[in-house]
Amino acid sequence: MHPLIIILLTLFGVAVLLWLVFGINWRSSRNYERKHRRLHARMQAEDTEALQRLLFSNSLTMRIEQRFRPLAMLLAKDGRPSVAASEVEIITSGRRKHDLLIGDILNAKESIHMEYYHFGIDKSSRRIRRLLMAKAQQGVKVRFINENIANWPIPNLYFRSMRKAGVEVVNFSDSRFSLLRFLMTLSYRDHRKIVVIDNRIGYTGGMNINDHYFYQWRDTHLRLTGEAVASLQYAFLDTWLAAGGQLNYALVNFFFHLDKPSCGQSLGTLTQVTPDDPTSPEPVLLTAYEWILNHAQKYVWFQSPYIAPPPSLISAMRNAAQRGVDVRVMVPEHCDTAIMRPINKSYYAELTEAGVQLYVRSGEFMHSKTIVCDDYLSCVGSANLDFRSFGIDYEINTFFYDRAVALQQKQIFENDLPICRLVIAAEAHPTPWQRLMRHLAPIV
Repeated sequence: MHPLIIILLTLFGVAVLLWLVFGINWRSSRNYERKHRRLHARMQAEDTEALQRLLFSNSLTMRIEQRFRPLAMLLAKDGRPSVAASEVEIITSGRRKHDLLIGDILNAKESIHMEYYHFGIDKSSRRIRRLLMAKAQQGVKVRFINENIANWPIPNLYFRSMRKAGVEVVNFSDSRFSLLRFLMTLSYRDHRKIVVIDNRIGYTGGMNINDHYFYQWRDTHLRLTGEAVASLQYAFLDTWLAAGGQLNYALVNFFFHLDKPSCGQSLGTLTQVTPDDPTSPEPVLLTAYEWILNHAQKYVWFQSPYIAPPPSLISAMRNAAQRGVDVRVMVPEHCDTAIMRPINKSYYAELTEAGVQLYVRSGEFMHSKTIVCDDYLSCVGSANLDFRSFGIDYEINTFFYDRAVALQQKQIFENDLPICRLVIAAEAHPTPWQRLMRHLAPIV
């Protein structure tokens, strides 16, 4: 065969492979139903009035300030949990999260569910791994979702030892189901961070499991108790079943608050745990962010380690700024990955020209993904201000409709300002290299 033909066939094969991995848009009602069918089937077979009330009742929505109620209803569409009451601790210290999580694992009596984008192999990660194995050997049901593509450098033996100790481990992406489907969804990552312990305590936010998050970086995470934990549990069980995990108990056994007379009526912070994934008919979190910008009256402040916002979000920022809304975005001076550094900087000019006050934070790497708006609405999550979080990855954000929580998050933002510099539009023009790297933003 002529060498030119071989080259052309090779390039064609590479192009087909790249299209399979990066080129397919899975957003449709059919794909959404297919992805979540195992949980939906269990819900249909085992549904109870109490379970519906706990997860999907809109009764607490009426306690939300009126102008934010449409947002709560939007986030609750397509079978996502509605507003719940909870007690919340906002965690900005990795050491604090480490100590709290270790203590809650040690005290676990019934179950530990864990789902992380990155679960490391360093000192703190190994300690948590040993604790999970020890609790499994004590009879606690430990279920662990391994984001096996993101964690590919970690040897299989690391997780095989967990299985031998009794930890139930499933891989988020598994080629054994279908090699073609595996390739077609290879770019999609489980970027969520979820822990549910004894169906009563939940963790979620920006922090993964490794020494960077616990000891070196600045991040924001949550520890929740109360009925909002049921929403975290629901999201975990959905992913667990979709990844091939098994549940040997009826669903009602995974929701502690079902047997509480205060179910759906308890006092606490109004909280809405919101999962998003690339098969959702709509980009839920992107739509929510645009809604917030379009309805803000005074200010919207964002923190994100990475910025590659879609054009529609930049447009919403511009429109808000032109209405006199104080729109701020805080990003770290230095990124943890070389590829994101020029991508971040390539957006400086566009954001500043849109009227955004762009703050670049020095010091340790900031990995927080937060929003605070008008001293009432706030959010802590796993989603970055970039294409991947809004369209490709599986994410989970927690929204709060509460003045005290919003003021706390506002203070956290202000505490970071002294080590920030405000980017001036004149200095923000991207270099040719940054413009080139920007084209990779939708896929990296």
